[in-house]
Amino acid sequence: MNRYPRDMSGHGPTPPDAGWPDGAKVAVSLVLNYEEGGENSILHGDAASEAFLSDIAGAQPWPGQRHWNMESIYDYGARAGFWRLHRLFTGLGIPVTVYGVATALARAPEQVAAMKAAGWEIASHGLKWVEHRDMAEAEERRQIAEAIRLHTEVVGTRPTGWYTGRCSVNTVRLTAEQGFDWISDTYDDDLPYWLEVGDRHQLVIPYTLDANDMRFATAPGYITGEQFFQYLKDAFDVLYAEGQAGQAKMMSVGLHCRLIGRPGKMAGLERFLDYARGHDGVWFPRRIDIARHWTATHPPRDFDRPSRMEKAEFVARFGGVFEHSPWVAERAWALELGPAHDTATGLAGALARVFRSATRAERLGVLTAHPDLAGKLAMARRLTAASSAEQASAGLDALTDDERTEFSELNNAYTARHGFPFIIAVRDNAKAAILAAFRRRLEQDNETEFSEACAQVERIAELRLKDMLPR
Repeated sequence: MNRYPRDMSGHGPTPPDAGWPDGAKVAVSLVLNYEEGGENSILHGDAASEAFLSDIAGAQPWPGQRHWNMESIYDYGARAGFWRLHRLFTGLGIPVTVYGVATALARAPEQVAAMKAAGWEIASHGLKWVEHRDMAEAEERRQIAEAIRLHTEVVGTRPTGWYTGRCSVNTVRLTAEQGFDWISDTYDDDLPYWLEVGDRHQLVIPYTLDANDMRFATAPGYITGEQFFQYLKDAFDVLYAEGQAGQAKMMSVGLHCRLIGRPGKMAGLERFLDYARGHDGVWFPRRIDIARHWTATHPPRDFDRPSRMEKAEFVARFGGVFEHSPWVAERAWALELGPAHDTATGLAGALARVFRSATRAERLGVLTAHPDLAGKLAMARRLTAASSAEQASAGLDALTDDERTEFSELNNAYTARHGFPFIIAVRDNAKAAILAAFRRRLEQDNETEFSEACAQVERIAELRLKDMLPR
């Protein structure tokens, strides 16, 4: 099976309204990454020092050596930055989700106690704050299991959610196996969504790298707290307006103790919180609160996904979408199908590709497979179920004697002129409009009419698929 795994359709052109509690127009999810003490260090058994996300410009790993300056910057996050943020959030009564590196949490008993006392959600940020991209799958699975074990031992409860950050291509699948309430190693939406992994549905709550203080340590990035505030404000304003229009979304804000915990940077966060709190209908949930709400309000839907079907099942299901022409479905199955083709619109596009690339003789065969409108087959009740329902939707099963005579004369004249039956997506038209189109198209030249008939065949297929698949 030639299948493409990435999902670039998501919630589609009309995403659902989140339906946040109390009609909130936007949910602002504040995430505090606690990594201090879990970063690369020879003290932690790593080969070199840390070089990522600090105020040291152009930092490079020091193989086999402790990087004292780097360590002290991380220490600042634990010693000072964390407590400054703790005072801010508890003072405002805003709960946060902590992405806690298990080994870092194990080295921070006072901070963990403060997180728990504040009612914060402590999710897992992996065993260590290290790269996973080159990690063997078995080793990554082992580290995930060890992170869960150590987290539970240190915090007292199993983590409800997971975010690795420096992940591998296997991370989402491996974490989904663990039964978390949510995972966040994606950046692909402004709303949660369900991901089918094996025999279970995994809730994904996407994270952010743009509304994130990491840009104080990366280029292009923020230089001042005011720049951070302005970006957060702009993001909030757009999402708030969408919520006012009936499409409430989620805004993630990523924070790090050693970065935003610095006074000059912190000022931008404080301004943003004041600004957001000044609006009605703003919800500040933990990610577990989002997960519980989404699970109750937007539960997963099970349906047979075309991209996962074996050929026989696919053809049996969709072989009649193009009238009496299963070869269209047979060829479509061999295309590079993926999640984008699991909707009516997506699969219609795949089938149309096959139809458009077929020979003229093959396309003509599809046209001639269609029945006359209100013709002899309809009278004898020998139409396919789809054709019968379509003609009935336009009232073509209840014609007067005069209307039936006119349709019969038009059918005969049209077929004699063009060599195939008159085809129109009757569900798009009332009876009078169908008759008007019949008369107009009867007079068109054959090439023009062949093209129009083919377009109508594609439209009929799309409408049929909308009865069979979501969206």
